[in-house]
Amino acid sequence: MLTPETLGGIQMLENPHQFPGIRPDFLSRRETEPARHIHMSLDDYAPTPLVELKSLAKHCNVRSILVKDESERFGLKAFKGLGGLFALCRVICKHLGLDYRVITLDWLLEEDIQQLVRRMVFVTTTDGNHGKGLSWAAGLLGCEAHIYMPKGSVEARAQAIRDVGRAQVEILDMGYDDAVRYAAKMAEENGWFLVQDTSWPGYESVPKWIVQGYTTMVYESIHQMQKLGYEKPTHVFLQAGVGAMAGGVLGYMKNIWKNDMPVVSIVEPDQVACIFESARQADGSPHASTGSGETIMAGLNCAEPCQITWPILRDFADYYFACPDSVAARGMRVLAAPMPGDQPITSGESGAVTAGLVSLLASKKAFEPWREKLGIDENSVIYVINTEGNTDPDGFYDVVYDGMIPFDDGPG
Repeated sequence: MLTPETLGGIQMLENPHQFPGIRPDFLSRRETEPARHIHMSLDDYAPTPLVELKSLAKHCNVRSILVKDESERFGLKAFKGLGGLFALCRVICKHLGLDYRVITLDWLLEEDIQQLVRRMVFVTTTDGNHGKGLSWAAGLLGCEAHIYMPKGSVEARAQAIRDVGRAQVEILDMGYDDAVRYAAKMAEENGWFLVQDTSWPGYESVPKWIVQGYTTMVYESIHQMQKLGYEKPTHVFLQAGVGAMAGGVLGYMKNIWKNDMPVVSIVEPDQVACIFESARQADGSPHASTGSGETIMAGLNCAEPCQITWPILRDFADYYFACPDSVAARGMRVLAAPMPGDQPITSGESGAVTAGLVSLLASKKAFEPWREKLGIDENSVIYVINTEGNTDPDGFYDVVYDGMIPFDDGPG
């Protein structure tokens, strides 16, 4: 069992890399190409921005801080539509015997296909953004969706899911992981198609398709970095709930850069940090989080790791961080009210925690030991993903403007 270090209320674990690591073939450039083919067949497809925060980077004494801003993806304020759309297309293709490698959205919208697709019903559990992406994808494809949300979900997030597509949404009186099991039970009883963004033994194909969909973000980012004059980042910080997005991004990077990887850190809420806890146990197996489960980072409030991406995070991440809500609040403020000359970025609680952590590591004197350990210096190019925008308007206002969560004012 590993012993974490603690600074400023944040816990850190260094990965001893005791497991050999097998590069995940399902996240190779070739295997993820069909996802990009589907995404790029949309009329309104466009790469989301990669924003360079030059003033913040100068203040932090690093070469560059790059933020992939997913708040603009498909009008959903989050990246999740990438995985939801590709997974739905794969499920439809499997059910109807179509070749997923060549189909486009227009093909699936042809009337003879639509007569069959409209009979299909999809179901999932979400803490917000995954359900929104699935509802949107179901609306595009003309099929029905049932979406369950865990206890404590705000009605604004539920209504946002209804508004973007075709979904019946219900907030359940149970936690996230129990709600996932409930969705699986409803799928079995009703003959619905379960499209869940986490996995367990016997349920792996659909989560793999969802994760493959997420890699479009990295594909775009690599090309955008190169246009800015950076071959690749030196440091990557990825937030995790179940770890599907973080594992997908890390797995794709490992396939592209092989043994020339950046330093990769996984970041979670300290009260629901299942990846951190799994790393701490150091036995190679996934473990549930041990905290209270209370956090403003609703999109990361998941207590059990995704089993198909956990081995990627176990084998190829370099550091794991468990952060209090104040770090996410700091990130929201740093991005929304940036230093002079930098572009403002609207980021929700789950989208901002990595930016908050980076601003602390790179600028606060108390974190110099960790900065040195991670090798962050004047030559560092740091990459983070703003995974969501203002998905809870009231919560965003409370944190950024009313100071609901105490945090240091500004990046200094």
